[in-house]
Amino acid sequence: EEMAEAQLYAKVSNKHRARSTSALLEPLLAKGFPAHIAQKALVATGQKTIEDAVKWLHSHCNDPSLDDPIPQEYALYLCPTGRLHSRLQDFWKESKRQCGKNRAHEVFPHITLCDFFTCEDQKVELLYDVLKRVGDSFSQSFPPSISLTLHASPSYLGFFIDDSQANVLKRFAAAFSSEASALADCHVKPSLKQFHLTLAHRFYPHHQKTLEELAKCINPGEPCQWVAALYSRDMRFVYYQRLRALFQYKPQNIDELLINAGDLIYVDPAQQRDVSEGWVIGTSHRTGCRGFLPENYTERAHEADTWVKHREYVFDTASRSFPKEPNVKLNGEAHNLSMSKSVTNVLSLQSAALRRAVLVMRHGERVDQVFGKSWLQQCLTADGKYYRADLNFPSSLPRQKDSMKLFECDPPLSCCGIFQSRLIGEALLDQEVTVSYVYSSPALRCVQTAQHVLQGLKLNQKVRIRVEPGLFEWTKWEASRAIPNFMTVAELLEASYNIDTSYRAHFPLSSLVPSESYEDYVSRSSAVIKQITSTCPSKGVILIVGHGSSLPSLTRALAGLPSRDSGDFAQMVRKIPSLGMCFCEEQKEENKWQMVNPPVKTLTHGANAAFDWRNTILEE
Repeated sequence: EEMAEAQLYAKVSNKHRARSTSALLEPLLAKGFPAHIAQKALVATGQKTIEDAVKWLHSHCNDPSLDDPIPQEYALYLCPTGRLHSRLQDFWKESKRQCGKNRAHEVFPHITLCDFFTCEDQKVELLYDVLKRVGDSFSQSFPPSISLTLHASPSYLGFFIDDSQANVLKRFAAAFSSEASALADCHVKPSLKQFHLTLAHRFYPHHQKTLEELAKCINPGEPCQWVAALYSRDMRFVYYQRLRALFQYKPQNIDELLINAGDLIYVDPAQQRDVSEGWVIGTSHRTGCRGFLPENYTERAHEADTWVKHREYVFDTASRSFPKEPNVKLNGEAHNLSMSKSVTNVLSLQSAALRRAVLVMRHGERVDQVFGKSWLQQCLTADGKYYRADLNFPSSLPRQKDSMKLFECDPPLSCCGIFQSRLIGEALLDQEVTVSYVYSSPALRCVQTAQHVLQGLKLNQKVRIRVEPGLFEWTKWEASRAIPNFMTVAELLEASYNIDTSYRAHFPLSSLVPSESYEDYVSRSSAVIKQITSTCPSKGVILIVGHGSSLPSLTRALAGLPSRDSGDFAQMVRKIPSLGMCFCEEQKEENKWQMVNPPVKTLTHGANAAFDWRNTILEE
């Protein structure tokens, strides 16, 4: 049967092509791989080389779906290359940085010619022939340049294509569809929508203005060579999220998944309900195996990261002349492009600004540090009301809906802690330090420290605090052996803390694991500092308010230094005082971060014991 299949594939393949499927398939059959599995490996790797297919087969040796006859889905896209593509990539990066991710970021810049359709593995080669033949027949009539008109609405931003040119593209898509449907026995439909190149889609309406301003920096008349490219994706995972592994994870149990740094994992949000906190269940794109993995070892990836490019047809119109100064239309209004050109690219303006830096700071003095674990009993009346038993107790406690008891595991700053924080903020202001972003651990003492540092900097109305659970200290040090019940963002807002409500945490609270291992804490810290620095712009200081443990774990990871072993780590953290600081500056030229002196001096003060005048002065 396998021989018969192999002969069928050989007949199907194009004899004249040097790298025809049979030329790639035969060596795989000679290695003893069954024909249908060898064919599957070739399709999964874009039918490029025997080496790629063999590597795929070795990685997928334990893939439970290896024998399943599930075809791939294919789509035909028209993609820009050259200078226009670079400008679009700049927009992708900048729009994500300023407004967060939207649906357009899932895929690279493209115009959809034919939407996804299925094709059996052994007939994919015929799609390549059709693309080449139809491309050749349109090579002379393909427009020398494509006029793009910017169109904006509250949920969509993109370029529409001039009608006469869109008609040529439509004829090209229709010709590919009908030939592919007939020859490769699949159901291909040309895109029926108005041809467009999406820039942003399904974004928050309040980001529309920013996105439009960024889009106006793209000159659609930039030189561009257009390429018709055939991509495939695994139809089983269309509605799944994709995660990228940041670190290697070696399974501790039989139901866990082995991942290497860089692996892509398919995760079905609907299957996560019964999974224990901090874990996800997913399928590895590299191996096809399924199992549990720690969520904080991953970051979100894009849908197109798991797609495979098969073949492309380049429309070579360079030999024809380009119009001199095309006009761009914004929703129908003409704008001469010499204007847009003078709008310097957003990115080059920012890279000229001052260096990026990260200031990591421990929170201020906490009440239990001064008054011990029973501090709350000392300042509650018989009916449970708070009163200030010493001037170093805060004047009031923020309201928590559940109970005062929650403050025992999440204590506030003492009055001195508030004063220390404000003093540091004022010192940063004196040194003219530009703080652009503030991140805080969810612990109340850290949020309060961030708030009072911002007040000292006179930035409390301008910069909002991003609460990031990934910054919480090593959970093994939590006395209660559980993750504290932190105040929610809503409760913090109600208590007048200046919280950034639009911020989406890299590590949700649910991902914090009680009594985590030291290795887990180190990798969480490394992941969170990398994610913070990659989502913040290229100027000013990123202030991070965390715990004693944050100083070594975040800054050593950022500077590329190995972590200390856990015994040394505990000794070192004990020496870090309230408001202890570490400062890292980006050395952009060398693509690294370096630890340097913080911009302000240390704050040293003595202890002040409680004083009872009666027992001291009147004592006989």
